[in-house]
Amino acid sequence: MSTAEATTLDRVVDTARYPLSEPDSAGGKDVIARARRELAAVGCTVLPDFVRPSLRETLREECSAIAPRAHSDTETVNVYNIAVDSDLPEEHPGRRTFQRGNAFVARDRVPAHSLISRLYSHPDFQRFVARCFGLPRLHELADPLSGLVLNVVAPGMEHPWHFDTNEFTVSMLTQQAQSGGDFEYCPNIRSARDENFDDVRAVLDGRGERLVRRLPLRPGDLQLFKGRYALHRVSPVSGRTARHSAIFAYSERPGVIGSVARTRQLFGRVLPEHLESEGRAVRGDRLLD
Repeated sequence: MSTAEATTLDRVVDTARYPLSEPDSAGGKDVIARARRELAAVGCTVLPDFVRPSLRETLREECSAIAPRAHSDTETVNVYNIAVDSDLPEEHPGRRTFQRGNAFVARDRVPAHSLISRLYSHPDFQRFVARCFGLPRLHELADPLSGLVLNVVAPGMEHPWHFDTNEFTVSMLTQQAQSGGDFEYCPNIRSARDENFDDVRAVLDGRGERLVRRLPLRPGDLQLFKGRYALHRVSPVSGRTARHSAIFAYSERPGVIGSVARTRQLFGRVLPEHLESEGRAVRGDRLLD
């Protein structure tokens, strides 16, 4: 790592608390070990004040400035992000539908000099995140739109219950909602071998409170999450302030590009890279989503 890179990282991240460039130091090992324990136990860990508190307002301002670039759309969805008119049994949780009204700023509309962009592409940050997840390496998505995005949930909107396509998610709240906008999740509610439809249906019907955890987050906190097996949502936002969060998308293998349908759904457009890669996706399990 060059001196310039180290200086940039030290300015953005509290490297005394989170020694990204020294993962084998005593402090680095402690942070990584704690993250691994929590990810193994409940599928989620939070590293508070990962971005220095003195930069919290800069983080908010930068992301607030690009939030109007988000593609917004309200659509009827289910937790599996499959067609809502799919031929499923009457009691199947995939028949429960919700209105999703969140929006995404695509990667090609996030300035390269912004704090979230500098973090996303920094090799030490990537290596640190990989070690927290117990992975040998992570790759930036080759997708020109979905590698790094800003999620915007406006007042009156929510990101309803769903599962992620990726096994792991890296995110950072950049602006809190005035009210609502809580992150709620059901750790390990399903596995690669068992969809556990009964518990999923219980949560959707409001009978699964015992399965739900609520996670307080502040701007600048780094959240590592296994969203493939955890049902999760952002509760309805109210008041005058939208909820903003950066999503850092990585993959265990290089060259990953999103599907045409999913990309158009999230961003309202596709690029030649999406059309060229269509049909080459590889699935690691047989789950619905």
